[in-house]
Amino acid sequence: MDDIKTEVRKHYAAVATQASGCGCGTSSCCSDDSAALVDYTGVEGVVEGANLGLGCGVPTVYAGIRPGDTVLDLGSGAGIDVFLAAKAAGPAGRAIGVDMTPEMIARAWSNAVQGGYRNVDFRLGEIEALPVDSNSVDVVLSNCVINLVPDKRRAFAEIYRVLKPGGRFSISDVVTHGQLPESVRRDVELWAGCVAGALDREEYLQIVREAGFVEVKVNASVDYDAVQGEGYGISSITVEGHKV
Repeated sequence: MDDIKTEVRKHYAAVATQASGCGCGTSSCCSDDSAALVDYTGVEGVVEGANLGLGCGVPTVYAGIRPGDTVLDLGSGAGIDVFLAAKAAGPAGRAIGVDMTPEMIARAWSNAVQGGYRNVDFRLGEIEALPVDSNSVDVVLSNCVINLVPDKRRAFAEIYRVLKPGGRFSISDVVTHGQLPESVRRDVELWAGCVAGALDREEYLQIVREAGFVEVKVNASVDYDAVQGEGYGISSITVEGHKV
């Protein structure tokens, strides 16, 4: 797990210092078989410099964010979904981003200053041990990040902990179909590329339900033919779930 986290942190620290990133792939970042899995073109409120091309969906579209909500984005990167959430939550609400890469936190704060956002906060931390109070968040977001976490059950337990009763999450993430070879699972570079750590779709949804979430449903799903290997492929899904 330590090797995986070290590789992921190194990978995204490098992305944070570039003008833009690149999506998932079966080898290291920005190789020919990497693919951008989401396009924010036409989405109102996107902050220039915050879109690094690392997402696999637009979870804010399905989040139902209301004025006054407290929103938490996991693996917030340069802040793109935090800023979209902050705009939807309005002056009475706020949006918090958590990321484990200091370079991403620094870039997100810079983007916040440039965009004039006052109702945002960015915190350094890991998803398995969130620096967020229990029962304090209305909506949790995440975009193509849970697949990077070694302990996904712990991640969803933490999401459940920080949500208020009646709170909800909207998460876009990569899942697999077909059997990933063990050689892929053990490749730390492929963890950083969103491939090796991705779970089978049904296993992923089962973990969500076992964490205690109800009304779990998939709001969007896209297959990516450009990112696949022999006998397996990946998809992105945007999942919704509610805390009782």
